[in-house]
Amino acid sequence: MLREPAVSSRELKTVPVACDLAVIGGGMAGVCCAITAARAGLKVALVQDRPVLGGNASSEIRLWVLGATAHMTNNNRWSREGGVLDELLIENLARNPEGNAIIFDTVLLEKVLAEPGVTLLLNTAAFEVKKTGDAIASVRAFCSQNSTIYDISAPLFCDASGDGIVAFLSGAAFRMGAEPEAEFGEKFAPSQDYGELLGHSIYFYSKDAGRPVRFTPPSYALDDVPANIPRYQRFNTSTEGCNLWWIEWGGRGDTVHDTEAIKWELWKVVYGVWNYIKNSGKFPDAANLTLEWVGLIPGKRESRRFEGPYMLRQQDIVEQRVFDDAVAHGGWSIDLHPADGIYSERPGCNQWHSRGVYQIPYRCLFSRNVGNLFLAGRIISTSHVAFGSTRVMATCACAAQAAGAAAAICSGRNLLPADLAEGPRLKELQRSLIRAGQHIPGVRLDDPDDLARKAKITASSSLALKETKPDGPLLPLDRSRAQMLPVQKGRVPAATFLASVSEDTSLRIELRSTLRAGNFSPDVVLASKVVELKAGEDVPVLADFGVEVDRAGYVYFCLLKNERVQVRTSETRVTGLLSLTLSRTQTPDGDIGVEAFEFWCATRRPAGENLAFTLSRPLDAFRPENLANGFARPTTGTNAWAADPGDRAPSVTLSWDRAQTIGRIEIGLDTDFDHPLESVQHGHPESVIPFCLKRLRVRDGAGKTLAEVTDNHQTRISIRLEAPVSTKSLVFDALEPAGSVPPALFEIRCYPG
Repeated sequence: MLREPAVSSRELKTVPVACDLAVIGGGMAGVCCAITAARAGLKVALVQDRPVLGGNASSEIRLWVLGATAHMTNNNRWSREGGVLDELLIENLARNPEGNAIIFDTVLLEKVLAEPGVTLLLNTAAFEVKKTGDAIASVRAFCSQNSTIYDISAPLFCDASGDGIVAFLSGAAFRMGAEPEAEFGEKFAPSQDYGELLGHSIYFYSKDAGRPVRFTPPSYALDDVPANIPRYQRFNTSTEGCNLWWIEWGGRGDTVHDTEAIKWELWKVVYGVWNYIKNSGKFPDAANLTLEWVGLIPGKRESRRFEGPYMLRQQDIVEQRVFDDAVAHGGWSIDLHPADGIYSERPGCNQWHSRGVYQIPYRCLFSRNVGNLFLAGRIISTSHVAFGSTRVMATCACAAQAAGAAAAICSGRNLLPADLAEGPRLKELQRSLIRAGQHIPGVRLDDPDDLARKAKITASSSLALKETKPDGPLLPLDRSRAQMLPVQKGRVPAATFLASVSEDTSLRIELRSTLRAGNFSPDVVLASKVVELKAGEDVPVLADFGVEVDRAGYVYFCLLKNERVQVRTSETRVTGLLSLTLSRTQTPDGDIGVEAFEFWCATRRPAGENLAFTLSRPLDAFRPENLANGFARPTTGTNAWAADPGDRAPSVTLSWDRAQTIGRIEIGLDTDFDHPLESVQHGHPESVIPFCLKRLRVRDGAGKTLAEVTDNHQTRISIRLEAPVSTKSLVFDALEPAGSVPPALFEIRCYPG
């Protein structure tokens, strides 16, 4: 029994926590930053003010993780973020293809707990900062569940808290609201009438109870939804969860200090909407529906943005400007919302895309005036307009991985974030990120320690793709369709497609390319012709343009819209090969600093078949030398080795003139970077990406098995041998693909230890 006498006051229990890096905020950004730093050997404290990890992606809010892929609705092919985030999303796919938010909570918690270097403090909110000079010395945080104060000291801090509580308390320069057009020349800068801040959203779920269910609204529910919500006609009984992102409000207020008031207003709206659906009499199919879940806290879009040495701006995104210090990428649209949210008569958002992905510079990831403070998540250094794109969770997470990797380089060397902004240290940072699976557009891995770069790389076979079998469904040309093909510099091969033609007609076909190498917007017409087609089945459509291209890259064989024609597809799936559909054209309303172009989008599996075609010569796009070219996803080519489908024992061999000591091997696989892998709700057609290699064996030159990987579903395989071996060759046996796709690899790297 514990008894204490009455006293005038007491102090809370205080626990000191000393670490190398303190990460404040356990959303997707904080999680990826902490895991990255811990894997590099740092002692990390991860402080999260909620009971679960994930922030807006958690079961408390239930927004899906998304970024550059944008649900496959733009031209950013193979743009899914890599590194730690990719690992998390692939693991979630394997366990949770249905998109259950509770399961995603467990994936995040398990991955963090698996890192012995991470001290995880849940339900713990930072409230005080102590500084020494212009650097943070410690952060105090309170855990409401155990009535304990944690005094967290570290040489380096990363604020990933969303509102930037540590950055704010430390005196870091910040902004809130929208810059006028004159400051950065951003033509999309919003007017006061539109509003300067994005609001919060709350989601809700319903379910069928199997019998009629009554609903009595709480007294605070919004009355008369049609009179108060201009877009009320968009409500129905089938839309759920994140698709109601436009239940948004708060952009006219202080999105930090007014959050509780904003939450109550959103609850008022949600319960009013549900009352309208259940009791207005306009939705008879809602009789058996019950309200299963309503968000307990709002998903917050915008508050403070902190200033780094550079502020990303609209032109950087639209023009895809190149930065020497690029460390991450984005690709979501510039997505601004009217400040009045659900009460606005304007569209719920204003989205404008660039032609491709853009780089995020390292100088956006640390404070310009607090020397040891990294910035991560939605608080990084951007203008309000650029923030409209960088704010989404997958982009936040991959930039935060860069902050974690930078902290690892700084730690132990008495370096500050700014010390890595240029020169050899910056190159070291970029190298460490790409080694860990980060994709930095246009930046090739330059790795002098990689022994595979010195090897002769051969294969038991390589795919020489000359045709895809005409065994798929017919696809109507009710919209223009295209087949992407990776070609080498020189003459483009002719392609023959098969069509079902209902009556004699003329079909326009075009050969297209891109304005910029590495982009996937087919906006350059290299050649065009009209072919005459007779009515019939399996009518050949010859696309022979006689065109030469001056660089390797993807070309697009486009069959333009003709409702008298259906084109034959193929069930053949191949790494780095996609068919596309013209979905829409981005047409800016006036001069707002964005470009007009067409969107040619891929379709999700199980649809999205390639077109059936026969080429005049095979594609030389799957050579084993690709495995050491420094790219681990399709860019200006497949960057992959793929085996011939008839090869019963596909393998790759690395050979050296003299014996090499090898202790660690890194392998990059194809988990279809074009697939968005939304973390919740959306659902996915499979739990393992069919392009992925499930089983792989590594042998030495004498045939001895050094390692065997079984039941793999991840993008990256890291093999650390029990003891380094000395060998003149390594053989990689591709034992079992996940689907009926030719075995493929993106990269192999070998290190002494």
